[in-house]
Amino acid sequence: MGVTFQVNPGEHVGLVGRNGAGKTTLFRLAERTEEPDRGQVLLPRGVKLGVVSQQPAFAEGDTARSLRSEALLVFAEMHDLERDIARLEHEMADAAGVELDQIMHSYSDLRHRYETEGGFTYQSRTESVLYGLGFKAEDLTRPSSQLSGGQKARLALAKLLLGQPDLMLLDEPTNHLDVAAVEWLEGFLASYKSAFVIISHDRFLLDRVATKIVEIDKGQATVYSGNYTAYVTQREERRLVQAKEYQQQQQMIARTEEFIRRNIAGQRTKQAKSRRKMLERTERIEAVNEDRAIDFRAGAASKGRLPGFGVNVLRVRDLAVGYGKHVVAGGIDFVLGRGERLGIIGPNGSGKTTFLKTLTQALEPLEGEIDWGAHVKIGYYDQELMNLDKGSTVMAELAAAHPKTPGGGVSETVLRNFLARFLFTGDDVFKPVSALSGGEQSRLALARLVCSGANFLVLDEPTNHLDIPSREALERALADYPGTIVAVSHDRYFLDRIASEILYFEKGTARYFLGGYSDSYDFIHDRQATEVAEAAAVEAAPPSKTKPIGTNGSTKPRTTRKKGGKAPATDELESRIGKLEDELSSLSQRLSSPGSESRRDQIAEMGLRHEAISSELKRLYKEWEDSHTT
Repeated sequence: MGVTFQVNPGEHVGLVGRNGAGKTTLFRLAERTEEPDRGQVLLPRGVKLGVVSQQPAFAEGDTARSLRSEALLVFAEMHDLERDIARLEHEMADAAGVELDQIMHSYSDLRHRYETEGGFTYQSRTESVLYGLGFKAEDLTRPSSQLSGGQKARLALAKLLLGQPDLMLLDEPTNHLDVAAVEWLEGFLASYKSAFVIISHDRFLLDRVATKIVEIDKGQATVYSGNYTAYVTQREERRLVQAKEYQQQQQMIARTEEFIRRNIAGQRTKQAKSRRKMLERTERIEAVNEDRAIDFRAGAASKGRLPGFGVNVLRVRDLAVGYGKHVVAGGIDFVLGRGERLGIIGPNGSGKTTFLKTLTQALEPLEGEIDWGAHVKIGYYDQELMNLDKGSTVMAELAAAHPKTPGGGVSETVLRNFLARFLFTGDDVFKPVSALSGGEQSRLALARLVCSGANFLVLDEPTNHLDIPSREALERALADYPGTIVAVSHDRYFLDRIASEILYFEKGTARYFLGGYSDSYDFIHDRQATEVAEAAAVEAAPPSKTKPIGTNGSTKPRTTRKKGGKAPATDELESRIGKLEDELSSLSQRLSSPGSESRRDQIAEMGLRHEAISSELKRLYKEWEDSHTT
């Protein structure tokens, strides 16, 4: 590998490339857990580096803490300040004269530092980040030992974000996040003032947070300015130039080799030898590797018709899905025409996979109707890849799914050509399924599905385990697929490329949108942002120096009225909150700067008053929130 690039202060870099290209290895080199074979990784002196890996590890003993306490460990310096402030408050009780003045000045300096470094806001910021990454209020008090692997990964990410290092290295940070949490993370990273490098297959995220893309390919790094979409455009332009230069060089090589062949033994031997040496020194331009699209023509995608509805192949009417008597999602209603593509999105556990299993008849509908067109042949892609025989080989798996010809079997040449479209070449076709990587198994499962001749594809997270080039190949293939598609995916870029309509699952219902993901983006994003804000406001009432309660920047709670109704929060409650906030602000200023109040009894009294007001405000905030939710 001969990778060379640099990250400048404040840059937001997306690191892309095929699986196995060395992206994660670069992170290990940067954090000094691996040493380079040659070259070096340089970090300026004093730069604070933060890394989150795909599989974060927790030190032994950490699991005894609650989730919230574990996250707050990031603020060790703040905790030290709090202890020092408490110590000085205790010393003031026994000091007098010059000694008291000295303690007062030290106390004032510490209070000022505590305030300027975010001492009044770090706890609420911690909870805000945890809520944003998908944790619930009840999760915050759970012991870390009870967290799942995915929750531990989210906790590690939260600690990194709260630490605000000068350079963050993020390796697939969205692996354990649902769409709402990914949306929140996008907003956080887009506004992050320091630098970060992110490895991600989420092209939608890279479009929104990256200001530079570094592509790792064949041991080389190519730098592109702009976000992911800009990178794709620039990459294609470079490929066109490279293809033209390659063709011109090949023509020159052919002419030169012909001249050498004709003259090496004749009167122009010296010229021929000179040209041969020139060819040997010529740096060869590599051919552009054309991405091979998956070919759907091998499968006979017949066109199903719904009697009485022309080209429509599926009608779902007032459908409820679930298990036993438990309804997971209801009110599902839409009509899908021939060749249309329905993208399904929503939070984890909202009923997306349950709906797919109901479509494929693995589950019975609890209510409503599913009407299929005639001659519809369903092909189901299971994200768990349960349809693959792990004891079989790649070739045998495809042969078992391929429609038989009138003469019987399918030739090896036909199977090889088909598998090559799915990037299986040479001896790869004889590999055992159990020896394949997750991405290779996904490609094989898609090959089986396409080969079966299904005219209605039901896809459950088809881009899982696929790197970006494989996702692009799948998207090109599905763009040419003549049948109908229903696909559940967290890959929003994928949905924008293939979906003609969106079904959004949330809170036991499903909402239908015409168009791709971006067409429903504003609605979905606003709903998710509102839910996160509401959860944070109810469970962690902000102190006066944190984010405002009202949307106009005021710290006074905003009064909302139901149509035809009365303001839920009383004027008296809001007035009381406002007065206490003003008093708390005044006390904070007096405690953090030397003034006329130099007597220890006044300091002690102000400290007690500060604590009392903070406690009362917390109660009033909760009362105000409760009045708005009833």
